[in-house]
Amino acid sequence: MSNTTEFKNLLRGAEFLIKESNFQDLFTPADLDEEQQMILQATNDFLDNEVMPKRDKIEVQEEGVTTTLLEQAGELGLLGLAVPEEFGGMGKDFNTNSIVVEAMARARSFTLSWGAHVGIGSLPIVYFGNQEQKEKYLPKLASGELKAAYCLTEPGSGSDALGAKTRAHLSEDGKHYVLNGQKMWITNSGFADIFIVFAKIDGEKFTGFIVEKTMSGLSLGAEEKKMGIKGSSTRLVFLENVKVPVENLLGEPGKGHLIAFNILNIGRYKLAIGSLGAAKDALRQAAVYANERQQFKTPIANFGAIQYKLAEMAIQIYALESACYRASDKIDNYEKKLLSEGKDFSSAILGAADEYAIECAFLKVHGSEVLDYCVDEAVQIHGGMGFSEETQIAGAYRDARINRIFEGTNEINRLLTVDQLLKRAMSGKLDIMSAAMGVQKELMSIPNFGGGQDEGVLTNELNAVRNSKKAILLVAGAAAQKLMTKLKYEQEILMNIADMIIDVYAMESTVLRVQKKIANEGEEAAELEILIAKTFISDAVERLNINGKHALQSFAEGDELRMMLMGLKRYTKLEPFNTKNARRAVAAKISEEQAYCF
Repeated sequence: MSNTTEFKNLLRGAEFLIKESNFQDLFTPADLDEEQQMILQATNDFLDNEVMPKRDKIEVQEEGVTTTLLEQAGELGLLGLAVPEEFGGMGKDFNTNSIVVEAMARARSFTLSWGAHVGIGSLPIVYFGNQEQKEKYLPKLASGELKAAYCLTEPGSGSDALGAKTRAHLSEDGKHYVLNGQKMWITNSGFADIFIVFAKIDGEKFTGFIVEKTMSGLSLGAEEKKMGIKGSSTRLVFLENVKVPVENLLGEPGKGHLIAFNILNIGRYKLAIGSLGAAKDALRQAAVYANERQQFKTPIANFGAIQYKLAEMAIQIYALESACYRASDKIDNYEKKLLSEGKDFSSAILGAADEYAIECAFLKVHGSEVLDYCVDEAVQIHGGMGFSEETQIAGAYRDARINRIFEGTNEINRLLTVDQLLKRAMSGKLDIMSAAMGVQKELMSIPNFGGGQDEGVLTNELNAVRNSKKAILLVAGAAAQKLMTKLKYEQEILMNIADMIIDVYAMESTVLRVQKKIANEGEEAAELEILIAKTFISDAVERLNINGKHALQSFAEGDELRMMLMGLKRYTKLEPFNTKNARRAVAAKISEEQAYCF
């Protein structure tokens, strides 16, 4: 795309809070082109024919199984999707990468090994490597000849990555950097050939290095005994006077934070859409079992309590799916916009990921928590069998728990969401304050009870989305105005606001997607999706009210509090809707298909 006018409707990061979105601009799984469908089919064939039959061997880390599978994935091009063609990859766009990440998620531990290799292991070289480094490493990483790992976390620095103690100093002859330190929780470390290592030059300049396994002084601890993801290799990495050639310095000295944090933005988004794929597989397992298991001479899928669980899993998955692919397409299009303006490949994708860093942060939270809900309910539907290792759902339950810790804990990502939002507001990049002042002015006026514009079957839901945005602006604006610089220390309030933002993005994404289906296929074809949207928004508005109330009551009192609570109630009012019947209809479809099918 070379004409920048094609991007005129492209909302920038977090602008969804203050601007309207059009369903015609939304990307959904229904919009996959023929090539993307073929890549998706090839991925699923690889999983079904090669990975799934070996999952028990993967789980016990049988030697050579994972590495062989990675090499097979390389032969299919599944290790080089994000690697430019000139370096042996496929150079596919962000949306195509999203599709494959979601599909691969059902492979559990192998997903992690694959994801660490293609993501945090390879992307630092793709985006920050110089020409010589790319030519030397990327073709072999794309083929699977070399396997990669990423070494950031240390015993004393997790979320505080810049607090790393690993040091590097330049040798007297100026030919090597000598690294000393320890890294922990390093995925793929047991078989990796290449390690992306972060260290502080002279104890100050946080810098990235490409370290090869064969370099003297690099050693590994024993395999960690983990709660879940047991089939992925996780070890300590020790660096004792490791001589790294100066040409293996990655990026610029002292600029390692740019590598670490930019890669994390992409990683957070991929974790969200990977959680989506895993949640769909949990629902599939639950639906199959609910149809097979009989109690009182009938399948348990016929019981209302089980129908509620199946439907709610599907509803949460639908909302997450809508949100993930919406964000994916925004990143994809912003990257293409930057390319059309003359940016190089690396600057374009990194610029796009940075632009939507807020979305990446809160989607990571949303995705990991939807997955946790789905695996937990899937275990419950299985009953006692869900607690048995004879079923796959027991392992899926254990594996899911790490996602709320990976790529920055969910607490950190909630705080980041609001912190980055406020920083953009203060810098003038995002005019949140004017919008918040507009909401305050509206609260002082006489309410308009005439409703919004007539938008068909989803009129109430679209109005709920608009009003929910006002609820966020009310709460966030009042908190910023009242607490000012003290707000950053009020983590409970920040997390209330973050949860409101997550719900609004999911609400809007869901409604836009259903609007698009109605426009393309008609209202009758979208009957169940309409029920999904109405049910999700009915519940989300309740959550918005609770989070807003908790936040407001934390810093306001008296008449000021009463006025704001009245405003919050006004903005979180929704017409009653029978969610029980809606869920029963959704559950019936899930039981019929025995899988997520929307």
